[in-house]
Amino acid sequence: MAIGQILVIDEGTTSTRAMLFGVDGKLHGSQQEELQQYYPAPGLVEHDAEEIWTKTLRCCQKMVEQAGGADKIKAIGITNQRETVVAWDKRTGAPLCKAIVWQDRRTASMCDDLKKRGLENEIQEKTGLLLDPYFSGSKIAWMLQNCPEVSAAGDNLAFGTIESYLIYRLTGGKHITDASNASRTLLMPLDNLDWDDDLLALFDIPRKSLPDIVDCAGDLGTTSPDLFGSAIAICGSAGDQQSATIGQACFEKGNTKATFGTGAFILTNSGTMIPRSSNRLLSTVLFQLNGKRTYALEGSVFVAGSLMQWLRDDIGLIKFAGESEELARSVVDNAGVYVVPALSGLGAPHWKADATAAITGLSFAATKAHIVRAALEAMAYQCHDLKTAFSADGADWESLRIDGGMVANDWMVQDLADMLNITVEKPEFFETTALGAAMLAAIGCGEYKTLEDAAQMISGFTTCKPALDTETRQARLAGWQNAVSTVLSH
Repeated sequence: MAIGQILVIDEGTTSTRAMLFGVDGKLHGSQQEELQQYYPAPGLVEHDAEEIWTKTLRCCQKMVEQAGGADKIKAIGITNQRETVVAWDKRTGAPLCKAIVWQDRRTASMCDDLKKRGLENEIQEKTGLLLDPYFSGSKIAWMLQNCPEVSAAGDNLAFGTIESYLIYRLTGGKHITDASNASRTLLMPLDNLDWDDDLLALFDIPRKSLPDIVDCAGDLGTTSPDLFGSAIAICGSAGDQQSATIGQACFEKGNTKATFGTGAFILTNSGTMIPRSSNRLLSTVLFQLNGKRTYALEGSVFVAGSLMQWLRDDIGLIKFAGESEELARSVVDNAGVYVVPALSGLGAPHWKADATAAITGLSFAATKAHIVRAALEAMAYQCHDLKTAFSADGADWESLRIDGGMVANDWMVQDLADMLNITVEKPEFFETTALGAAMLAAIGCGEYKTLEDAAQMISGFTTCKPALDTETRQARLAGWQNAVSTVLSH
């Protein structure tokens, strides 16, 4: 195997992976381990950051061994579940409490109190984000207020999102975060390269506990030699949704991608001007290179693939994820059934943290197949809600590039094209999140000069065109709006 491989850490919500890429974008190997989810109470979701570190390191060591040693790896790229927060001791790197996961809703009342004080517009103007438990800032404030080990750590206290924590452990003490992840904290203005003093004061977060904000590509540190036999340069880092947008070659203003993983996240490249939403979408840093930022408009759906997981593991309607496609094809319509998958609140454009899920329209005509089909249909409906909001913000989608585990379901892909009434493009290589991190690392280590140059690492796309009549589309969307309004009214 050629020298100059890139090791990518793809640390997600339900698993962590190490993947070995060639500088041509070809995947040479992958090692994955599942992560334990902790649900101590309704609305609470936690991870064990030590488990994340141990399993990530183990996966990486196996890939380094497969590559033929650390000297065969040119650079490491990292991509991660965003907004999840770790608190750790700077002396040891050991976590001080459980990590609070992006899906967690424990800070809903804190966010509501800030809204009542009339602060949301000011915060959105600065950060591009809304006051929602989803984002990291309120999670950090909660840890400081409720975890004695955190508040007692003093000068040894470190906070960071997952990539920041992994870099700290990999390097033996470098405390940094890339700008794409920093833009998800509620603590960094979009037009400033550093943390905001007023926002830190609002959440009562000590600046010295936070990482330095850096580019998404470049010299981000080197691993401790004892981890892999010799040091490896870390040269790329981005949050998973930004990384997938890069891996989908959305480099031009207006290019749009949707990732269907645990949740569903849609980003439209907004260029070098900060986008301002009037329809409760998010403005975020897509990437920062050489101190210059490219931005994106984002819509976040909290429940996508996790709905299928719930139907499989907790409800027992399906035995494996692929069965959902078989069941959807086995019936001609949804029999009037709609699933509103607000299992952890509703995200964009509703932003109702206390919303609960619902299955509406049940009758004796409804079967297991209709309920599963309705769950899959919810993906397209949620995307349609977002498309409407994007359009109202002047950023309508001409086409949509999709990725993530759910896009293996061809029925769902066609349903997306039908309900959105646009062409949907699916990459031949699904792992675009990891590929984006590989591209950033390839730039950071000098293999390519620009993202456009690195785009030769990307394989082709297949397209899916709409094939549904307008009357049926409108009738289904009307049914969805009725179902959502029922959930929102409670």
